[in-house]
Amino acid sequence: MKAAVLNELDGTFQIEEIELDAPIGREVLVEVKASGLCHSDLHFAEQNFGVPLPAVLGHELAGIVLAVGPEVREFVVGDHVVGSLIQFCGHCRACIGGHTYQCTHTEETLRNADEGSRITREGAPVSQVFGTGAFAERALVHENQLAKVSKDIPFAQASLLGCGVITGAGAAINTAKVRPGDTVAVIGIGGVGLNVISGAQLAGAERIIAVDMQPAKEELARKFGATDFVVASAGDPVEAVRALVEGGVDHAFEVVGIKPTSEQAIRMVRKGGGAYLIGVHNPASTIDVNVTIDLLTNQVELRGVYMGSANIKHDIPKFANLYLQGKLNLDDLISREIRIDEINEAYTELKKGAIARSVITSF
Repeated sequence: MKAAVLNELDGTFQIEEIELDAPIGREVLVEVKASGLCHSDLHFAEQNFGVPLPAVLGHELAGIVLAVGPEVREFVVGDHVVGSLIQFCGHCRACIGGHTYQCTHTEETLRNADEGSRITREGAPVSQVFGTGAFAERALVHENQLAKVSKDIPFAQASLLGCGVITGAGAAINTAKVRPGDTVAVIGIGGVGLNVISGAQLAGAERIIAVDMQPAKEELARKFGATDFVVASAGDPVEAVRALVEGGVDHAFEVVGIKPTSEQAIRMVRKGGGAYLIGVHNPASTIDVNVTIDLLTNQVELRGVYMGSANIKHDIPKFANLYLQGKLNLDDLISREIRIDEINEAYTELKKGAIARSVITSF
């Protein structure tokens, strides 16, 4: 099959022919109809997170089930599915408690060493990053990493549900538990940031302040439900947010993944408010927190957010149905649909911060 393969940590992909094994156990073979270009994949393509190369990345996938392993219980050939990088075993303490995103035995969704590699190139193993490897014509995925969705939702829109939507909207709804009348600030208005705005609006937030370096993003932010827009490059964004909401907002979400904006999120919230760090930092990154002032005196709740605290079996179909009901904007998240051989150019555009999401829909 054709795939975009990462051979070096230089942020570029080569389009190559590789081999995919047949499904065993609880594996599902999916014909990939759409694969979103998430910024997280770019981080893994440029920085050393310990993934052996060569590798196939991509985790925002939507497609059709082509075949199933003999132990698959949930899917049949012809089902429309969305994949996610959330890997869970289903039986550890976290999973039993409903927190599948905190699973402690994620390795159970992967093959054992004696079962061979799912992906190979000329007989040699190729890493399947996140257990999905969706920058390819087909993907072989454990059934716990897939969710069935209505056949009425277009594949491009459906693919975004697997990461960008559940991460952003989930952060507002599941993690922060935004309530009607709450005030929210969102720092970084890319694909995930727009979904935080959507989630906050769905939850009934009274005021949603979008914060970004680029003034041109204001129109798009307001399409998703932002009530205010702060141009971060025009002055101190913390002062600007506090000028709009006296004392600070109830919830601040950082979706950039750098030290300055993470620390700004802490200072934007009111006493007793919550700062939620969603953006992926460099593995060596740290931030400064004043324990006495920020945590003890101001009682700020500081929390890292992983995948919107989502349960994909529940949340992905839920958000798909909200889209079909006209309550969740997915159409404006898609900047353009591309061929797989345009992946490098699309990631160059994404790094400029001018677009929300490109989606591979042609292989």
